[in-house]
Amino acid sequence: MKIGIPKEIKPQEHRVAMIPSAAGELVRRGHQVFVETGAGDGSSYGDEQYGAQGVTVASSAQAVFEAADLIVKVKEPQASEIALLEPRHTLFTYLHLAASKPLTESLLATGCTAIAYETVEVNGRLPLLEPMSEIAGRMSSIVGSYHLAKHAGGRGTLLGGVPGVAPGRVVVIGGGTAGVNAARVATGIGADVTILEVDFDRMRFLDITMDGARTVYSSEANLSELLPRVDLVIGAVLVPGAKAPKLITRDMLRIMPEQSVFVDIAVDQGGCAETTRPTTHHSPTYVEEGVTHYCVANMPGAYARTATQALSNVTQRWTGLLASEGVHEACRRHPEFLGGLNCFEGQLTCRPVAEAHDLTAISPREALGI
Repeated sequence: MKIGIPKEIKPQEHRVAMIPSAAGELVRRGHQVFVETGAGDGSSYGDEQYGAQGVTVASSAQAVFEAADLIVKVKEPQASEIALLEPRHTLFTYLHLAASKPLTESLLATGCTAIAYETVEVNGRLPLLEPMSEIAGRMSSIVGSYHLAKHAGGRGTLLGGVPGVAPGRVVVIGGGTAGVNAARVATGIGADVTILEVDFDRMRFLDITMDGARTVYSSEANLSELLPRVDLVIGAVLVPGAKAPKLITRDMLRIMPEQSVFVDIAVDQGGCAETTRPTTHHSPTYVEEGVTHYCVANMPGAYARTATQALSNVTQRWTGLLASEGVHEACRRHPEFLGGLNCFEGQLTCRPVAEAHDLTAISPREALGI
């Protein structure tokens, strides 16, 4: 199969979909791989490294899309990329369609097949999302701590405290992969950490394994009780494929201390606060109701080399299956792909996305005829 790796063009997105050695492995298996010139520069992978692996370096995104049938990316396609998609293309990337109806409709209009990393499910896990959730989770405590500094507009609270001074208080909403990693870094700093979660088995697991953090059942009442004394709130809520629930209202923000910080990891799925709106690494924050909001929609892009390596590690096998077997056979032999299928021949095949936008969806099996 002919596989294309375009350069990411979302603002401040420095990741690339595949490291040179992973692309080279596909070449050695008999596939043709095309990478846009400069695609790996942001992750410190030069064109010559791809060329040494037998990958063809193409002069433009248009050349990549024209040459390839399988397009492998990191982030959702931007308008200029959507214009290059055709029904013959299979797009394999993070899509987060529940956050944007215009993106969903424009992608459907291309007639392409679109498979989302974040909804490929294996035994209840989302293996292609997990490494980015780990990075975003760990980042959230770091950037939250930074923005609590007075010069950054914060309260001037050091999360770890010092002898004789109490540590800062951190509330993490959600005990999944992102939330656990946020809590791990926050407790490592020395903060007072509370994790809100609804799954009792998960809370028992966290209670045993997370030294230095306590668990509290996630309810509006419990959250409202914690907010007046919090320094940093981290939104780490995930409903696979669906729009994130709005757990923090504007009224809740008003009871938080002035110049406290809110980091919304769920921004890719629309965010878990009423006041969330996407920001970029160049302009990452804004203030609502006296609370600093950090809502960067591609947080792992800040640590592009680490994130690229982590992403390539988990996607390599799945990209190889799509390339070797094609969409129909890969979905038939590996049902995990069915959850990842979001669009097929102009049809929406992800029910949570359909529910988010009041659209009609059919099942992946029905769409594929398997």
